[in-house]
Amino acid sequence: MHSTDSKDNAGVIAPAPVLYGAALAIGLAAEQIAPTQLLSFPISAWLGAAFIAVAVAIVASAFKALAQAHTAFDARKSTTRIVTTGAFRLSRNPTYLSLTLLLIGVAFATSSLWVLVSVIPAVAATQWGVILREERYLKAKFGEGYSSYASKVRRWL
Repeated sequence: MHSTDSKDNAGVIAPAPVLYGAALAIGLAAEQIAPTQLLSFPISAWLGAAFIAVAVAIVASAFKALAQAHTAFDARKSTTRIVTTGAFRLSRNPTYLSLTLLLIGVAFATSSLWVLVSVIPAVAATQWGVILREERYLKAKFGEGYSSYASKVRRWL
């Protein structure tokens, strides 16, 4: 059983969904204070739906690959193996890519420039507080196996 207090984990600052959720909340709050409009309806709604659909497809593929490999979806838990199937063939971080696309989709769906701008700190916090920590952990745990995978597959896309 995996434990979140185990030392065998990446030591991320917070789960990425929390970082993206905080960015969304700040973007929506800013939207209430100073309303914006990215594009007119229905163009904005259709773009938002497209980004959200792609995000859902990517995270579904990643979740399935992690489940089939019997390794943790939660970055705070121990990783038991390197997953290279499904969405992990195209991105080392498909779940974070999907969160980014989801937030962009919400920005377009709500036609909010503030929500779109909130993508920048969400990605930055995820990059430095989650991804780089995970990469150090995976390199230390899996050595050349992870380094080889990382040399073949891009971090984001």
